[in-house]
Amino acid sequence: MTTTDSAALDNPYTSRRPIGMGIFLILTGAIGWWGAMELITERVRLLLDPEYTLNCDINPLISCGNVMASWQASLLGFPNPLLGVAGLVAPIAVGVALLAGARFDRWFWWAFVTGVAAAFVFIHWLFDQAVYQIGALCPWCMLVWLMVIPMFWVLLFWSLKTHKLTDNARVQRFAAAVWPFTWVIVLANLVAIAVAILVQFPTLISLLLG
Repeated sequence: MTTTDSAALDNPYTSRRPIGMGIFLILTGAIGWWGAMELITERVRLLLDPEYTLNCDINPLISCGNVMASWQASLLGFPNPLLGVAGLVAPIAVGVALLAGARFDRWFWWAFVTGVAAAFVFIHWLFDQAVYQIGALCPWCMLVWLMVIPMFWVLLFWSLKTHKLTDNARVQRFAAAVWPFTWVIVLANLVAIAVAILVQFPTLISLLLG
């Protein structure tokens, strides 16, 4: 056994099976996947029947249809939800593997965290485009946002504090100190988005209540 292996086994974070993280990844991945799949399903129904009313078209402001009609909805030449349907399988698979006791090399964790970080950046770009360019909100899109944001922050600090991404003691101590307050970062991120939406669409609450 190498020194690195011995240190990993002695570490209180890596010596226990990460059941909580496994369940967290499965839940956020599955709910986000469901939201993306609903978007694909609704798009297919609309293609089959142009008169079909999307289940997420509530009013001109809360409307998947208005978002689907924009070029931003197919950034890479195909519907964005296909990225979600394909990509959100990864956290589900990783979560199941963690529950089964799997251990991954550092390169894998770097690849996985980078993928989630890319999704995090992408959904913030979509938020910016929906609010400030398209002028409409897609409920199923927002469900995906609601899952990806906590997934990123929780995974990031957990990976840093558990030696998954680095052996730098200073970074690990910092991540371990921040870890109990990760929920505050997640909440602040979500509140910032909510405030931006309400400022841009001051009639949103009255539309929902009406």
